Amino acid sequence: MPSLSIQGMAIAVGMAMAIGGWLNARRVAEKMSKQITTMNAGQGLVGNAITGMLVIAASMFGLPVSTTHVAVGAIFGVGLISRQANSRVFIQILLSWVLTLPISALLGGVIYRSL
Repeated sequence: MPSLSIQGMAIAVGMAMAIGGWLNARRVAEKMSKQITTMNAGQGLVGNAITGMLVIAASMFGLPVSTTHVAVGAIFGVGLISRQANSRVFIQILLSWVLTLPISALLGGVIYRSL
């Protein structure tokens, strides 16, 4: 049975990620901007500044971080300080992050085995 080359697999994975982003980016943006907490312009500026500083600091030390993960944490932190954080939404996001790795590993193993 023929298999895809490394380049073919990289293209397939890239296309799958692009399609996933295209289909879900709006939902992620809505959840981050409106459901974690309500913010005024100053609070939004602080959340973005903290996100930027943390991502730059991590990059300087060669640490791989997800900008989205850092931004969600910063937004939730602003919400905690202002006492307007929606803990239920944050827990849902956190749970989705925790479950992503084992589910992906399981699916990858099943697909690999079936091919």
